[in-house]
Amino acid sequence: MTATALQWTTGETLEQVVLTGVLPYGGPPTDALIRDGRFASFMPAGHPSPADARVIDTTDLIMLPGLVDLHTHLREPGGEESETIETGTLSAAAGGYTDVFAMANTDPVTDTADRVTHILALAERHGHCRVHPVGAITKGLQGKEAAPYAEMAAAGARMFSDDGKCVNDAALTRQALLEAARLGRVVAQHAQSGDLAGHGQINAGPAAEATGLPPWPGVAEETIIARDAILAAETGARLHVCHISTRRSVEIIRWAKSQGWPVTAEVTPHHLLLTDELSALTDTRYKVNPPLRSADDVHALRAALLDGTIDAVATDHAPHTDQSKARSWCDAPFGMTGLETALTVVAAVMAEAQALDWKRVAELMSAAPARIGGISDFAGRPLSAGEPATFTLIDTSTGWTVTSADRYSKSANNPFHGREFRNRVVATSLKGRLIHSRNDAQRAKP
Repeated sequence: MTATALQWTTGETLEQVVLTGVLPYGGPPTDALIRDGRFASFMPAGHPSPADARVIDTTDLIMLPGLVDLHTHLREPGGEESETIETGTLSAAAGGYTDVFAMANTDPVTDTADRVTHILALAERHGHCRVHPVGAITKGLQGKEAAPYAEMAAAGARMFSDDGKCVNDAALTRQALLEAARLGRVVAQHAQSGDLAGHGQINAGPAAEATGLPPWPGVAEETIIARDAILAAETGARLHVCHISTRRSVEIIRWAKSQGWPVTAEVTPHHLLLTDELSALTDTRYKVNPPLRSADDVHALRAALLDGTIDAVATDHAPHTDQSKARSWCDAPFGMTGLETALTVVAAVMAEAQALDWKRVAELMSAAPARIGGISDFAGRPLSAGEPATFTLIDTSTGWTVTSADRYSKSANNPFHGREFRNRVVATSLKGRLIHSRNDAQRAKP
């Protein structure tokens, strides 16, 4: 099966369709019957199809539940030159995502109920997948005054985060955790001690020494994680740690979990694959927050991904214009795009460890993020009869090269340009409606 063999286009509704020879979770070949936007049955391949059903050959394509990203920057409002809700959700659908959590560091900041409602309205009009606004922890992301959590939750915010900035004030963080617990929400912390990170630009150690750039020590991340894990234990509130990047961070998370504390953690695809040796090239494609770390840190993150210490993979999709990334290293913004390559990179990392398990991929990139984000009643659902036909299909048969032109995001700052991979998303369905197909020629304009 190749991507071009799929006989459908974006926007089609799967009302009475049989997908033949598909591999749910990478398992045995199966014929999946979809009626009225839901899975009606999963039968062994070759089972007679209903006479009134349209048959589509999906032989040897992996089927996973629609992916869920806990950490997406859609930039709108205020940063439309880099991304919009339309282009960002096109990019998400192309990567297999049916649900994304939109971080609050927009302009204006998503720190009121009206701004949460505004994001939802924009997504309803222009989105190609479901968008879940993240409410800010502090007003204006200034780290000084609590945002109106109850009002934002009532408007639809399912998570609170100042991502892009850390809430350095421990008392304010504790207040946020207590209020989030009362509302049944989760606090997602960007762990970065301002006192310890300072104006760091690159991982402390050989990379910083080789470039002369200001060092960014891992301890700046680790101390915040340790502090907030203790606060979560004391309050009983759910803490989610964004984009962990060091071996010691993994050890702290592992220890907190061993105590039964309500702590979860995510890792990005780029922190699983790239090291600070690339940063030392001073190519701003590799400038990211937190910075790329050492090979030893990457090894620890991979092990934690496989042993369950890390709960989820999140993209931290952070689009930027070519002009902004063309500045000198210290003047260029932090961030990389990642929605379209996330699943591919995770599969590559697991395959390299000889541990590629599509059920585990589904847990890390769909079921667990949906649970953490509080949307598991309708997202991250299992592939089973009666469930909405919300899924992604992956072609494992041919290799592909990441290029700047072949993208849906408005921005081109993907660190994997020129790299060859296998395992590419070829179609994504949300409740039985095709929101992405590789057949289409539609792209976001550079």
